Amino acid sequence: MKAVVVTRHGGPEVLNYQDWPDPVPGEGQVLIKTELAGVNFADVQLRRGTYHAGSPPPVVPGLDVYGTIVGVGRGVSGLERGQKVAAFTASGSYAELALAPAALTFPVPAGVGPETAAAFPTVGITAYNLLTLAGRLAPGETVLVHAAAGGVGSTAVQLAKIMGAGRVIGTVGSDEKASLARELGCDYVINYEAEDFAARVNEITGGAGADLILDSVAGPVFDRGLSCLATFGRIVMYGHTSGEAGHVSTRDLHGPTRAVIGYSSSTYRRYRPQALRPAAEAVLGYLASGQLRIVIGARFDLPDAAKAQQLIESRAHVGKILLRVSPSN
Repeated sequence: MKAVVVTRHGGPEVLNYQDWPDPVPGEGQVLIKTELAGVNFADVQLRRGTYHAGSPPPVVPGLDVYGTIVGVGRGVSGLERGQKVAAFTASGSYAELALAPAALTFPVPAGVGPETAAAFPTVGITAYNLLTLAGRLAPGETVLVHAAAGGVGSTAVQLAKIMGAGRVIGTVGSDEKASLARELGCDYVINYEAEDFAARVNEITGGAGADLILDSVAGPVFDRGLSCLATFGRIVMYGHTSGEAGHVSTRDLHGPTRAVIGYSSSTYRRYRPQALRPAAEAVLGYLASGQLRIVIGARFDLPDAAKAQQLIESRAHVGKILLRVSPSN
């Protein structure tokens, strides 16, 4: 088969479109003929050698996949050849064939199109669990979503409204992204290039701050977030796109009874895969009913994976980026 391979750690130039051995499904796995693959910042981190759940080169990147089951391993039930599925991969999705654990493979319901299905595993499940499993969102609370026009952020904005958030505030880096964030349901949008987001959040909330902050940036953004976090508030950390760590004093947590919570879908995939299924089922239900949409910002053919990753690194994109691998049957 053809695949895009990280040949060594480095820039986009280390991504090589080449022949790669066909994977064979083992026990508890299915083999999927890839039609569409999701592109995530984690793929960039894997290429750079900074992804906490990454494998050493040579390795095929890619966390999520949409396609048709063409092989079933021992011990798999409820999945069969010919089914259209979305899945988290075990072998990388930047390839014509991908392995996936049966526990992390989800049949696609009627009403959910191929692109939405391909984009859903990482952004949908992550956004849902940030708000529920990690963030414990209660109706009426104020939610601050950083990178509100990105893949996870744009999905989290919509889900927060569906779940009864009282106010959703989004941060973005451009006026174009601000328009999208408002369209998706943000009550307030802050362009962090033009104003201090923490001061603006405190202004919007009358000094009370945000009850829940979803932060994939870390570094100075996390540090400033503490200054606009409400009493009993929670910050959920799910990435470090700034490349820097944030810092917290325990005094900022103890007195006001606030919390900083870490979340990684990859850690759940590795250690508690079944815990992701409730989120998957809920999000697929919202997608099938039309309550939720996943924003697709760009599409590339598989040999152009380096261009897709360059777009993610530029931070100029909105929503989810997809790779077209093979046409739908």
